[in-house]
Amino acid sequence: KKGTGELPGVIYESMMYEGYAPGGVAILVDVLTDNKNRAAAEIRSIFTKKNGNMAGAGSVAWQFKQKGIIIVEKDKIEEDKLMDIVLENGADDMVVEDTCYEVSVQLKDFEIVKKAIEDKGIEMSQAEITMVPDIDVKVNDKAVAQQILNLVSALEDNDDVQNVYSNFDIPDDILHEMEV
Repeated sequence: KKGTGELPGVIYESMMYEGYAPGGVAILVDVLTDNKNRAAAEIRSIFTKKNGNMAGAGSVAWQFKQKGIIIVEKDKIEEDKLMDIVLENGADDMVVEDTCYEVSVQLKDFEIVKKAIEDKGIEMSQAEITMVPDIDVKVNDKAVAQQILNLVSALEDNDDVQNVYSNFDIPDDILHEMEV
């Protein structure tokens, strides 16, 4: 019952763990747990087993900024119309991807931009607050890329982990080689 939250008095704490993956890739791990000692030990163990290193508080977090990200599929609206809506309401940038538009917004303007899109009847496939890296680390080595993905996957599989943020950039050709 304690594990499912049915017992009174269970207190959940939110923590952010920081570390590095192979290749100097920064990793932030957002955790929500009822036992911070267990969670810390599990996260440290995952980093160690997957060739990563835990880091002290503040050693990785400075490389990330909290931002709002809104994703709109291309078939929902024309690029120019969406650009006008989001920029008029305070968005920082809009990037055109293969199948969608990605709008980035400062926290203070997130709800304003989101509401402006909703008010125009445009369906968003995603609208969330996330951690965005200032600088991406390009990973051109297939073996290092695989180690990074293994570490991130193991962290995401932990029950206490809510989100894993990182600053790696693996080129598409390397990702395709790894899928074979």
